[in-house]
Amino acid sequence: MSKLSIHGLSKTYSDGFQAVRKVDLEVQAGEFLSLLGSSGCGKTTTLQMVAGFIPPTTGAVVLDGRDITHAAPEKRDMGVVFQSYALFPHMTVAQNVRFGLEMRKMKRPQVDDRMAESLSMVRLSGLENRYPSELSGGQRQRVAIARVLAIRPRVLLLDEPMSNLDAKLRGEMHVELRALQRRLGITTVLVTHDQAEAMMMSDRIAVMANGGIAELGTPQNIYDHPTSEFALKFLGQANVITGEIASMQDEIAAVRIGSASVTAKVAGGQIGRQTKLFVRPERLRLTPADNCNVKGTVLTRLFLGGLWFYEIETELGKLRSTAANFGTAQPNEGEAVGISWSDGDLQFVASEVGNG
Repeated sequence: MSKLSIHGLSKTYSDGFQAVRKVDLEVQAGEFLSLLGSSGCGKTTTLQMVAGFIPPTTGAVVLDGRDITHAAPEKRDMGVVFQSYALFPHMTVAQNVRFGLEMRKMKRPQVDDRMAESLSMVRLSGLENRYPSELSGGQRQRVAIARVLAIRPRVLLLDEPMSNLDAKLRGEMHVELRALQRRLGITTVLVTHDQAEAMMMSDRIAVMANGGIAELGTPQNIYDHPTSEFALKFLGQANVITGEIASMQDEIAAVRIGSASVTAKVAGGQIGRQTKLFVRPERLRLTPADNCNVKGTVLTRLFLGGLWFYEIETELGKLRSTAANFGTAQPNEGEAVGISWSDGDLQFVASEVGNG
C-alpha cells in the first residue's frame, strides 16, 4: 500500500485561467478518496496532474516519499481507468489485459498467470476471446479495471469510470469495485460529479469548487456536519433557513425567522446578526399539529418508492421533508401537519467556500 501526497498543486493556462489553486492533500495508504465536484471545478485537472498527463504550474506530487512531479506517466507506477474505458477495439479481452504486461517485457508464463488472475478478480474468466464490441458496458468497464490491476499499480486513479452505465448497473459496480479495492488494499483516487457515488464508495471526500478544496472529510461527517454552505448544498438536499439572532447563551442562539423562533448552536453568533441554519429533509418528522416544533400545510406529496417526499408551507418558509415508506397512510396535500426535529438536527453553516 502506498501513500500519495499533493503539495500546493496549481495549474494556470496560458490565457491566465487558473484551473487548480494550490491544492494540498494527503491520501493515506490503502485509502479510497474521491474528488467530488461539478464540471469545471478542477477535479479532473488535478487527477491528470497526479497521473502525469498535465504538467503542474506549481506544486509537487509525492508517492511514498519520492517526488514524481516531473516523472513520465509510465514511470509513476499508477493505473488509470478512464471514462471511455480506452480499450483497444481490435484486441480481445485477453489481449487488452496482456498489453500493459507485454509492454513491460514480462515473460509469457507470468503474463498468462497475471492476465488470468486479473480477469478472475473482476469475474470475467471465460470471456478472454471476446472483443469489446461483444461485451456489455459493465463488462467493458471490468476489462479496463482488470487491465490496470494486472500491472499491479501502487495507486489506482479512476476518472468517472461509471458515468456511461445505467443507474442499476452503476449501483452494482459501486459495490463490486469498492469490495475489490478493499480486498486488494490499493490506494485509490476517484474523480466524480455524482454525490451518491462518492458517499457510497469513499473513505474520505474532497469537495472541490473554484479549483480548490471546499470541504474534506468522511462522507458522513461532511454530509451531517458541513462547514461551508457550498458543501451543504452540493451534497444532497437541505432546508436553509435565514434568520436573525435574538439572544445567545453558551453558543445556543434563539434565531427569529419572521414571527417564529428556533434554537440552534451557532459558533461566534452575535445578537442582531443574520445567520443561516440548515436541516436535512430526512431529519424532519411529520407529527400531529398539536405536538411539534412548527406547524405547516402540505403543498406537495410525491411517492418515490422507498420514500415519501413532502414540501410543506410553514412559518419558517417552505420546508422539504422525506419519510421512509412503511406502507402506512400518509398526509394528503392541503392537510395540516406538525414538523418536529431533534436537538442538533438544526445546524449553523458558514457561507464561505474555502480553497485547499
